[in-house]
Amino acid sequence: MAASSKPTEENFHPSTLLAYDALSYQQGFDLIISDAKITADTKTDFYDRSLTSRRYALIGVACSSIFSCSCIVAGIVIVANYGTFGVFAVNLETYALREILLLREILGLTLNLIVTLCTESIGFVHGIALRSALASESRLRFNTNLRLLTAARGWYNPNGALLSGISAILLIISYNSASLAVCYDVETQPQTDVQGIAFAGLAFLILGVVLLLQVMIALSGVRAVKILTWSSSPFDLTAALVHHTQLTPATCRCMRSVCDLDIDGGPAKPSEAQPSAWDAHPSIRKVIIFLWVTVAACAGWAAFVMYIWDKDVGMHPVSPNALTSQTWSFLPGELSNFIWYILPGADPVVCILVFVNMVVVQGPLTLGLHCSELIANVIRDEKQWRRATGRKGLMTAMNPVMMIFAHPICLVLFVAKPFLHWMFGLSFNILITAYDGELVQPVVLMFTAQIWNLCIMLFIFACFFTFIALCRLRGPQPATYGHVQTLANLVDEWSPVMWWGHKEDGIPYCHAGTSDHPLPDVKMDCTYAGSGAGSRVPLS
Repeated sequence: MAASSKPTEENFHPSTLLAYDALSYQQGFDLIISDAKITADTKTDFYDRSLTSRRYALIGVACSSIFSCSCIVAGIVIVANYGTFGVFAVNLETYALREILLLREILGLTLNLIVTLCTESIGFVHGIALRSALASESRLRFNTNLRLLTAARGWYNPNGALLSGISAILLIISYNSASLAVCYDVETQPQTDVQGIAFAGLAFLILGVVLLLQVMIALSGVRAVKILTWSSSPFDLTAALVHHTQLTPATCRCMRSVCDLDIDGGPAKPSEAQPSAWDAHPSIRKVIIFLWVTVAACAGWAAFVMYIWDKDVGMHPVSPNALTSQTWSFLPGELSNFIWYILPGADPVVCILVFVNMVVVQGPLTLGLHCSELIANVIRDEKQWRRATGRKGLMTAMNPVMMIFAHPICLVLFVAKPFLHWMFGLSFNILITAYDGELVQPVVLMFTAQIWNLCIMLFIFACFFTFIALCRLRGPQPATYGHVQTLANLVDEWSPVMWWGHKEDGIPYCHAGTSDHPLPDVKMDCTYAGSGAGSRVPLS
């Protein structure tokens, strides 16, 4: 079949299946394999390039670029007018200290949310480019990959290891800068000191630069590779790979799941339960282990802070209250238990030390949340595939914006990212204070209760993602978890809306597959090996 010049065509007419001679059961499966032919034309006439997703992605990147440039301009203006360590102060003399500090935290949470929106938009484009690069190298296995920990070949490739590593560092610094951009301000007056909120020009400048660099890396990755489809759907991706002959469906594997890849293809009876994501995707095991290591490290950090406070009596004059149920709170307060140390001076070297402190401590949290995207997206892909046995069927197209809100797991992760980063800022608080419009010695505060709060939230987060990763799915439909080769084996008829089920009775083997109309359930007592594996009796 000639490849269609319109890959986004709405209607798909699969080629007529090739006729096969009946094979007797006594001939054996080896003879079946040797005589079996491809059951459907592998060059599909239908796949969605998802130009709508591309439009949304480029709008998101454009907005991120505008925000990053705005941060750069604001940072330059503040630095030019108030000096390298100068701040733009907002006088709030009518507000109480507690209200000012609460406002600072609200502004910090808002800024973290904006950074999350920007990095998610940039990450979507970077992920599409990396996915296409891996496909061009015949190394793409799953629809979803660890974006910053997976790389295409070539050290200087825009989608290679070097720029992926730089992107990981820039992502961490993005959240570091957001945590340092808003600070508490005190202006000395003859009568009394005036308190307020201040915006650090240097932090905004760094935030703008690192976001803009991430945009440049993502766009360079797109320019370096041919994008087959912008869709996040594993079905559009698989159809595109099959259409461009970068993926060939295997025969006689219509009842084989992603966990059967190492098993020689052959007849199989439907299974009542399917493997979990933990079993199906090797990288998910590493992500879950990393999340629990992060939880353990956070608990160890809290215990270490309690030990230092108890042993170092020099901390007691500044933080006289031990951690008790009375001094425990969500936000730091006057009774909070903490330890502290001062970074001497306010010069470029100290500025570097501040960011190194933040990167080292906050880096594991940022990478852990980034890696959790793999679990959320893999589960999302599998949930979409399992709709093929539902009443409404499987719609292959995916809206990149709505998929965040349509899938609870993706929504949980989207909310957790800025919230947990903000909670980290409450725990590891680099107190950036400005006196008379000038930053002074940064003071690092580690609040015991807030560290335990962060540890509890990370524990709940890790439990949630561990549960969904270990949860086994029910039903005979083979699990794919976005594995493109498995999808190519299971989908034998492509259409915008698909149903999966029993298609043909056969002797000795039946056939299960997809269709553009609802199909009956597979027969649990029958053996399936794919179309052409035996004499066929089409369903009436």
